[in-house]
Amino acid sequence: MTLVKSAAYQVRLARTSKDLRAAQRLRYDVFITELGGSGPLVDHAHKLEIDEFDDFVDHLLLIDTKTGQTVGVYRLLRRDMADRAGGFYSENEYDLSKLKSSGCPILELGRSCLHPAYRGGTAMHQLWSGLAAYVALHKIEILFGVASFHGTDINTLAQPLSMLHHHHLAPPEFRVTALPEAYQNMNLIEETSLDRRSAMIQIPSLIKAYLRLGGFVGDGAFIDHDFNTTDVCVMLDISCLSERKWKMFGGDTR
Repeated sequence: MTLVKSAAYQVRLARTSKDLRAAQRLRYDVFITELGGSGPLVDHAHKLEIDEFDDFVDHLLLIDTKTGQTVGVYRLLRRDMADRAGGFYSENEYDLSKLKSSGCPILELGRSCLHPAYRGGTAMHQLWSGLAAYVALHKIEILFGVASFHGTDINTLAQPLSMLHHHHLAPPEFRVTALPEAYQNMNLIEETSLDRRSAMIQIPSLIKAYLRLGGFVGDGAFIDHDFNTTDVCVMLDISCLSERKWKMFGGDTR
């Protein structure tokens, strides 16, 4: 299914095993080669980043129409898919009880990445436009997923994690909590002692993009040693987006 098409890009769902391998190969290049992650199902021989959820999800692909290369991906997991998969990926890191009991149609986003040559331009906006079309098609109200800081040294991440805790914590009814075995308190620096400029510089661009749209984060970070990341659970209430922010997200007029 093609969701968005322009002169430079096509955004569509994976249709074949070849499409899936292209997504897993890009994920390997970014998460394994570039960021130093790992995982029990990673196929190093064929350079594919694989996990147990891949057979249950929709894979959103950003394709360069000139080269045919897959240059961006999102992994999309709706609630009905999660039921078949045995749960959401994020449940390996967070207690999602409040989110799942909200009664809202929810969509988990995962494994988002862009080829390095396509960062900083229009590629991410095109991928988001495809995501917005998917959200509208399935009448999704809340997006969520784990987003990552590179590295597991909490001392170097104290400023941005504290900024998220003090200024972007989810409202109580949506406030998911990191699982206790890897829970990392994000309230590391008093609000009055925050260097807000330094903190914002350290926050990854994808997380900042969600925050600009009104996104918020769960309680506590999760230390993921396999992927060499410190994760936060980011949520975005689509139903509360203004028309201006919906268009920023990539959607047409609702």
